[in-house]
Amino acid sequence: MSTLFAFLFVLGVLVFVHELGHFLAARRLGVRVLTFSLGFGPKLAKVRRGDTEYCISAIPLGGYVKMAGENPDDPRTGRPDEFLSKTKWERFQILIMGPAMNIILAVVVMAIVLAQGAEVPIYQDQPPVVGAVSPGSPAERVGIQRGDRILTVAGDQVDTWDDLFLSVGTRPDRDVALTVMRDGQTRTVSVRTVSEGRFEIGNIGVLPDINPIVASVIAGEPAERAGLKAGDVVIAVNGERMVTRTQFIEAISRNGGKQIDLTIDRGEQQLHISATPEQRGDRGMLGLYVTEPTRSFTPGPIEAVQLSVERNIEFGALIFKTLGGLFVGETSPRQLMGPVAIAQLSGESAQAGWIALFTLMASISLNLGLLNLLPIPVLDGGHILIMALEGVARRDFSMAVKEKMLLAGFVLLMMLMVTVIYNDLTRISWIERLMPWRN
Repeated sequence: MSTLFAFLFVLGVLVFVHELGHFLAARRLGVRVLTFSLGFGPKLAKVRRGDTEYCISAIPLGGYVKMAGENPDDPRTGRPDEFLSKTKWERFQILIMGPAMNIILAVVVMAIVLAQGAEVPIYQDQPPVVGAVSPGSPAERVGIQRGDRILTVAGDQVDTWDDLFLSVGTRPDRDVALTVMRDGQTRTVSVRTVSEGRFEIGNIGVLPDINPIVASVIAGEPAERAGLKAGDVVIAVNGERMVTRTQFIEAISRNGGKQIDLTIDRGEQQLHISATPEQRGDRGMLGLYVTEPTRSFTPGPIEAVQLSVERNIEFGALIFKTLGGLFVGETSPRQLMGPVAIAQLSGESAQAGWIALFTLMASISLNLGLLNLLPIPVLDGGHILIMALEGVARRDFSMAVKEKMLLAGFVLLMMLMVTVIYNDLTRISWIERLMPWRN
């Protein structure tokens, strides 16, 4: 139930803000608004104020603002308060304000999130110098080693670990060219990425040069009995180098009831400590809490807004890059998400707290704003494109031509919708088991 409420909250806010943009621009320019609806289909609740009927409709997957004289086949009187009585410039302002409001919302919400401060991984904005290579990973198979500096991925320069994870993550199950520097010399290798997780994120198996840190030890548990202390840096388990908290937890989990050798840095000393995780259920446990090296991040209000703008510009460029990758086959369609996946993410984010939920809202709002600007008939950007073409041609297109353009856009959107819904369903394990071609 919390997933449903979180989904309706996120979607409701985004749709309301989008339609509010159209509504406010129309009212400012003197266009009569007939209906302001959250949702489609049968109207569940409605109230009339002046010329406008405000309503909530049954299907909560969008909304609309209906303006007087909006379409060529609508009844028209030629009055100045009808949409098509306005100039192309005025109509452009009304159309652009929906996507613009979503982009503004993304900036505002992200600024609020950033202003709260956070603990971020210490390696996040550092150059991608390989600290460890996962055994059996694609990176190991092509000879990437610890200390290698990854310079480019598929020709794109990567200056930080964030850049690297984004470049690789958007190319699952693809052959990707990496430029690597070792001992001052560069070489290019081709690596086949693998996809991981339900959203099929690309990975090659390289990790930053960090180690998990023992945050605290539970009294009476195996970790305390073995002599582990808060602040110990975990270097290796049974000789296997530990980099992430998750990697260390997995190493402990699979060794329940078995003695393990922990390589620990304590101050200036490196120690070897023997410990035996207790088998509890299907996993081994030592009885300690582990963290990763982080740095505090607390910007002021103005800095938060500046960082939000920068981050949204970066995310926007990534969105367009991903869309371009779909057309050239560089990005997998499997990474597209529909309403089911958004609902799942909303529920998970809500459980993690309002910061995670608002971060998700900002991301989806930016996606919604930018995707609505695409020059596809039916979308706001498509209507703007038709007006631009009419301006170039210096005449309005016939109704038959516009209908054909809108039909083409509708077909394209339906194909996209079928793709994202299929992706969503395959992420639900019991449904995927019913698809023999997926097994």
